[in-house]
Amino acid sequence: MDRRLFLATALLVGSTAVAAIAQTAPPTRVRGTIAALDGNNLTVNSRDGQKLAIVLKDPVTVATVKKVELSAIEPNSFIGTATRTGADGKLTAIEVLVFPEAMRGTGEGFYPWDLEPGSMMTNGTVKGAVTAASGRELTIGFKDSSNTVYVPPTAPIVTFAPATRDDLKLGAPVFLIAMKNADGTLAAARVTVGKDGVAPPM
Repeated sequence: MDRRLFLATALLVGSTAVAAIAQTAPPTRVRGTIAALDGNNLTVNSRDGQKLAIVLKDPVTVATVKKVELSAIEPNSFIGTATRTGADGKLTAIEVLVFPEAMRGTGEGFYPWDLEPGSMMTNGTVKGAVTAASGRELTIGFKDSSNTVYVPPTAPIVTFAPATRDDLKLGAPVFLIAMKNADGTLAAARVTVGKDGVAPPM
C-alpha cells in the first residue's frame, strides 16, 4: 500500500474511533445548586463540591417537579424509581418519579444509579400495587422482567411540571444529565429545577 494512502487511512480510522468514543461516553449526572447563569452558560455547585460549567443547548427544555400522592400511581403508569437493596435482596424506593405519558419508555430497564452508593434505577410500567398490610408496594414491569419495590412514607414522589428559564435562579436546586463534548466541555438539552420548596429528588 502506498505510504501516503496508508497514513491517510490510519488517520481516518483513528479519527472515527475517537469520534465513536466521544459519542458513546457515558452521560454526566449533575446534582447541585445554581451558582451562575450567563446566557447559555450554566455553572452548578455540585453536591460533591465541584463547580461545573455546562453549556445549555438552544433551545433548552426547563422543567420542575411537583409532589404527588402514591395513590395517584395507577396500573399502567410509567415511573422511574431509584432504590436501595436490603440484605434480603428486596428493593426500597429512595424516590419515585411519575413520567408524563409523552415520556413513556424513557430509560426503561433496571440498572445502576448514582443517587447514593449502590443504588439502582427501575424505569417501567406499573403492573399492579400490592394491597398488603403496608399497601406501599409497586410491581414495575420493564422489557421481559419486573421488580417489586417498597415505597416508604419518607420517599418523595413527584412528577414533572412546566418551568421556564426564569426559574433558573441563583441557589435553585437542579438535576440534569449532561453529555461530554469531544473537547471535554459539558452540554445539556434539559434542566430540571426545584421551585416552591420541592427539589428534584432524582
